[in-house]
Amino acid sequence: MRIGVSGPHGTGKTTLVRELCSRFGDLTPVEEPYVLLEEDGYDFEFPPSRSDYRAQLEYSVQLLNSEPDGSVFDRTPLDFLAYLSASGVDIEADIDATAIRSALATLDLLVIVPITAETERMLPAAEMLGLRRTMNDALLELVYTDQLDLVGDIPVLELTVPLADRVEKVGALIH
Repeated sequence: MRIGVSGPHGTGKTTLVRELCSRFGDLTPVEEPYVLLEEDGYDFEFPPSRSDYRAQLEYSVQLLNSEPDGSVFDRTPLDFLAYLSASGVDIEADIDATAIRSALATLDLLVIVPITAETERMLPAAEMLGLRRTMNDALLELVYTDQLDLVGDIPVLELTVPLADRVEKVGALIH
């Protein structure tokens, strides 16, 4: 089982990944590309630039192509496509859809963690609210219209349930 967790910043993705891996011992978390790149010495701008999002996109594709079964990915290439789209990039003209499609096809489940009224009320306030909302909308459009045929047949679970029910909702599909 390989699970990708996508969504805008400040929606509890990392917490969900950790809780899933804690509850289901056969799952291993894979840190988000931002953290891994930063650990490797990559110097991100603030706010992240288009080249920062491209670097994370490429790294995310590499992670999906190299990590073993049982991995739960904190972010997928879809996140970075959505951030690029939110920053004005025409992703249809500017990406290698074949490489992204191939990497995403390694997933058994795509979990979308969107902005909800509860995430806004219960989680710490997020930075860059405009970018966050625009990315959220771009991500949902990417997944549900799938105009680039990136998601294909991957099962998608959009978590709009209460925060306390997220792990159980995902767990029902994987165990």
